[in-house]
Amino acid sequence: MRIGFREFIFFIVLLAVPVASFFYVFKPRNDEISQAKAEIAVKQARLDTLAQVASKIDDIGLAIEQGRESIELIEAKLPSAQDVEGILEQIWQIAKRNGLEVKSVKSEKPVPAALYMELPLKIQMNGEFDGFYQFLLELENLPRITRIHQLKLQRADQKKGVPEEEELPPGSMTAEFVLSIYFDTQQRPKAE
Repeated sequence: MRIGFREFIFFIVLLAVPVASFFYVFKPRNDEISQAKAEIAVKQARLDTLAQVASKIDDIGLAIEQGRESIELIEAKLPSAQDVEGILEQIWQIAKRNGLEVKSVKSEKPVPAALYMELPLKIQMNGEFDGFYQFLLELENLPRITRIHQLKLQRADQKKGVPEEEELPPGSMTAEFVLSIYFDTQQRPKAE
């Protein structure tokens, strides 16, 4: 059986059709399908992320409401500028009740602190350490926001030549500190 030139050409054309169809039809379609699958995977990942976020919306709403309640609670602890004197009176009563003698109070210029103001007061007082400790505990329990910083405690030494009525009993101390009182400069409407 001899294969002629016509049969050979026919055989080559017969082989070329599937090869050509692979490169011109099937390969581009496979590439398009692969690209479509990649896009679907990206969109599915976005949908999964969106579904997770959507499931947390109730949690976010609850967290926002809790945040609002916390802000209202803190704002309730901030007195107005007129009420600062009342807080000072409470602080002096606490000091007196614990046997402390307030030697000096120097008010500094109010400092802005976020949306509120901070009034720093330099205070110097004498008394027994136990009384001062109790003063700090009661100050912490006040329903207002205060802060003590730059605290310096010293044992009160008995000085020679000091009149007897000014001498402090043994175990006494002198405290110097800055007491900051935070207050609201304006009344804000409550968050709804």
